[in-house]
Amino acid sequence: MDLDAALRRLAADPDHPVDLAELALHLAADEYPGLDVPAYLARLDAYAAAVAPRLTGPLAGRVAALTGYLFGEEGFRGNADDYYDPRNSYFNDVLDRKLGLPITLSVLAAAVGARCGLAVAGVGLPGHFVAKAVDAGGEVVFDPFHGGRVLDRAGCEALVEGVTGREFTATADALAATPPGLVAFRMLSNLKAVYLRRPDFPRAARVMERMVQLAPGDPTQRRDLGVALVRAGKPGRALNHLRAYLEVTPAPEDAGAVAAFLREARQAVARWN
Repeated sequence: MDLDAALRRLAADPDHPVDLAELALHLAADEYPGLDVPAYLARLDAYAAAVAPRLTGPLAGRVAALTGYLFGEEGFRGNADDYYDPRNSYFNDVLDRKLGLPITLSVLAAAVGARCGLAVAGVGLPGHFVAKAVDAGGEVVFDPFHGGRVLDRAGCEALVEGVTGREFTATADALAATPPGLVAFRMLSNLKAVYLRRPDFPRAARVMERMVQLAPGDPTQRRDLGVALVRAGKPGRALNHLRAYLEVTPAPEDAGAVAAFLREARQAVARWN
């Protein structure tokens, strides 16, 4: 996979079909140069070969077989003890440690399901990511972070309300599959938040550069990238992003703060010349 080309395609069309597991592994190679992507994909193939003979009968039974295998026998689980560990967002680490976030475990379920002929998609609920399996007869929503438990609409509503503290109605639109481009963006958003929280500005900026590739028309992402680059000691690379934000955003409330970062970047670059 050519990662840059894949991100361009997803930027143009978030619904563009892509193997999200392979995409996630190539994104992880930014943190782990030389990562053996084919070896990890082969591991997914092995999981699929092991569970495929069990995926027979009605959809609910096939989902139970898939989740029982991944989250029971293989022991994948949500890392509730250290939710903000960045390794929960790197797909190679998820496969190695068998710990992940709701979104990365959903990508795992989708990847193994697809390799068995079971269509599984991610569903980006507010505050929590789940998955759903779909066939001609209907769909089954399940929560990979919590062992693959099946969720009806009331269960989805209770889950979201418990996480966010806000009322939520599980309409058909709210339970629609999240396009692959938006799944990738949400995965990167999690990493961005983790690195800003630390703070680790060089890594945050690297992640944001990928986010800008996925959403080149989002001035807020360019602003955030510009600020992170200044704080990471890379002011020259920040200039265009900060200028772009101020030029395309009409009278932003943070114009003064962003202009201050732009001045700081210009002054730093001038000292080098």
